Amino acid sequence: MTGETGKWIIIAGSVIVVAGILIYFFHDTLHWIGNLPGDIRIERDNFRFYFPITTMIIISVVINLLIRVFRWLS
Repeated sequence: MTGETGKWIIIAGSVIVVAGILIYFFHDTLHWIGNLPGDIRIERDNFRFYFPITTMIIISVVINLLIRVFRWLS
């Protein structure tokens, strides 16, 4: 491992901590995440299936944009 690997692990940990803080303090205003149009939800008597495809696409685009901005800045 190199110092670069350690830097990325610290950055990833910081992002997870910030996400946890946001969810902890703003959980009541973030109720729309996972309930977007296009998210697949099937509920039956003894069966539940949930596949948040639209939410995953939006989160993926946001993460991709953040990574591009960070690479552009460094």
